[in-house]
Amino acid sequence: MSGDDIRELIADASAGGLRLDRYLTTATGLPRSQIQRLIKAGLVLVDGRRPKASATAHPGQQISLSIPPPQPSTLTPEPIPIDILYEDTDLLVLNKPAGLVVHPAPGHQAGTLVHAILYHCPDLPGIGEERRPGIVHRLDKETSGVMVVAKTDTAMASLATQFKGRRVKKTYIALVHGEVKQPEGQIVADIGRHERDRKRMAVRTRKGREAVTIYRVMKRLDSLTLLQLQPHTGRTHQIRVHLSAIGHPVVGDKLYGGTKEKRFKVHGSRFTGKAERHLLHAWKLGLFHPRTDEWMEFEAPLPPDFTTWLDAGPPTDTSPLGSPPPAVQGLGLG
Repeated sequence: MSGDDIRELIADASAGGLRLDRYLTTATGLPRSQIQRLIKAGLVLVDGRRPKASATAHPGQQISLSIPPPQPSTLTPEPIPIDILYEDTDLLVLNKPAGLVVHPAPGHQAGTLVHAILYHCPDLPGIGEERRPGIVHRLDKETSGVMVVAKTDTAMASLATQFKGRRVKKTYIALVHGEVKQPEGQIVADIGRHERDRKRMAVRTRKGREAVTIYRVMKRLDSLTLLQLQPHTGRTHQIRVHLSAIGHPVVGDKLYGGTKEKRFKVHGSRFTGKAERHLLHAWKLGLFHPRTDEWMEFEAPLPPDFTTWLDAGPPTDTSPLGSPPPAVQGLGLG
């Protein structure tokens, strides 16, 4: 169609055996959901024919994608303040506060981070998916910390490829229940949807997907431990599920805190009151700039509601995690 962005490519060796939609997601950097919509609309041709999304890609196939121009967003920008850590023509890096939902979803059709970003960046609606413009990753509502937003199609494709290829370095800080004995460790446990509660994720030995989280003890605080964590995979609720699985759920986690969180609310230890949200913070984010390919790292300081739980303010151990330590043993997770 006139005005469409026509992209043509010849499938390379990496296409062999992959579903077409998965291959095109990697090859183009476009979200898989967008690729599937294009295929369903007949806007993808393979050797001149309209395929199904489930078709298998093969090396040497000539593939053409016709990408319509972006439609005007139906979302209304809202003047919600955002804490900007860095911004240029390609990227917006911000410090998301706890309590702010990233994008519209059932029960949260307004007042999201996306609405705030649209107010700050009026040209963003055409980047990515209509309900999630510029969003290449997200944080849970109650998780605070660093997020990156793409401001151009090129940046969107580059960041999507980096996240998918695990080239982005993510470092979190969490305050957890109990004394974590080992100074460092690696949690290796597949994660999948909970069998009975579809809102929850769980460690699944058969139907889960690979999930690896590295942790290091930063500080011990009576009956709590402050951890630095790096997820080497990006599963939903990964850090929260993994920490709960080893018996050290995040303080304030209403979904995965279990009986430890309930007992803590009642008895406390020397800490009074209870956390109003789970104390998990996306501390640092490292990535390659989509245009210059320069390695960049961004840091979001711990918010006040987190630091009030620490004896001496923010953690001072900023040493990076090194090579993966031994997997957690004796828990059925290693």
